[in-house]
Amino acid sequence: MPQAKKKISYQEFLHREYESFHAPLEPEIDFYETIRTGNLPKLKTLLKEPFHQKEGFGTLSRDSLQNLKYHLTITVALVARYCISSGMSLAEAYSLSDYYIRQADEASTPSEISDIHDDMCLAYTSLMAHASEVRVPSKVISIAINYIYEHLHTRITMDVLCRVTNLSPSHLSRRFKNETGYSISKYILNKKLETAKAMLVSSDYSIAEISASLAFPSQSYFTNLLKKDCGLTPKQFRDQAGILL
Repeated sequence: MPQAKKKISYQEFLHREYESFHAPLEPEIDFYETIRTGNLPKLKTLLKEPFHQKEGFGTLSRDSLQNLKYHLTITVALVARYCISSGMSLAEAYSLSDYYIRQADEASTPSEISDIHDDMCLAYTSLMAHASEVRVPSKVISIAINYIYEHLHTRITMDVLCRVTNLSPSHLSRRFKNETGYSISKYILNKKLETAKAMLVSSDYSIAEISASLAFPSQSYFTNLLKKDCGLTPKQFRDQAGILL
């Protein structure tokens, strides 16, 4: 009997760059938190030591330059993940990460890798600083947003959001709209479509797999939603993105 195909998850896509590596140590967590919170002054102090001169890198390649490139790729992936967790769009986060990973791939010296690392950190931190100036959700709405991000693979209901925030439906709806500018249902739909677009561009998952992984009722329903959103079917979106990359 043929083995059943494993169902894919959008979370596997989200974690695709770093899931096989060890969690960062406390100083590294502080580094990622500095970027996530948009703390540019602190970041500049943390960047005083060149990336290629840091100690403690594991050996992922016997070639020293390639080893440095691998570690920069891990760093970029983790920075993107931290920023996504605080509201940066998947499209923006992965567009930046892909750009800097391509830059690293073309680098020919350790000092170039360090320059790319610093530019990457400053770019993400500047975007997060700007985002925090524009709109900072309250703690309770952040709880709702984080729940939505972690459960895009399910059908998210008002009942469960009310339970995790301990707010009534009317209170939650009003506060969510005031703080994000979107109704809850519109916000969830936007994030599912945003994630689907990123998966279409940055993975080889089939359209049916992407639709199922984001809990759309059917592939045709997903296709109609995306076409309404951007005028393209999933296949057209993927093909057009491939031409532009």
